[in-house]
Amino acid sequence: MAKTKEQKNKILQELKEKIAEQKAMIFVDFTGLKVKDLFRLRNELREKNSQFLVSKKTLIKKALQENKIEANPEEMNGEIALVFGFEDELAPIKIIYNFSKQNDNLKILGGYIESQKQEFLNSEAIITLGQLPSKQELLARFVGTISAPISNFNHVLQANIKGLIYVLAKVKT
Repeated sequence: MAKTKEQKNKILQELKEKIAEQKAMIFVDFTGLKVKDLFRLRNELREKNSQFLVSKKTLIKKALQENKIEANPEEMNGEIALVFGFEDELAPIKIIYNFSKQNDNLKILGGYIESQKQEFLNSEAIITLGQLPSKQELLARFVGTISAPISNFNHVLQANIKGLIYVLAKVKT
């Protein structure tokens, strides 16, 4: 059923607000995606303060133009949806990337992240970002790298003391 002009204006206003406050925006083609899979994806995104939004290409184009973002969704093939990330730039990208590995019907088309707002990142760049380890994993690796020399030094010092105690125990008997 066709939407009224008032409904379209309301959708356009919502799109403009979401585009203005997003930290990450990814264009995806969800042609052939089953409803249950789409529902699962939306729930997973919602847990990370992200949103999956489906709208007409013309409305998306108008909202992007009014936010001075140069992208033409009308040139993209398939059914287009936007995935917004509002807190973390990489969280929605990782979710979309992992979901697209499990489900061939979801295709990443490209997107924007906050630090590169004026530059459209193609699908390969978004996929590369999706393959990066999470912030917590990187911090854990960093802490492990920093603590490794101290931990190793501690083990070396303990080994000398243990060796001395072992020799003294042997001499005593």
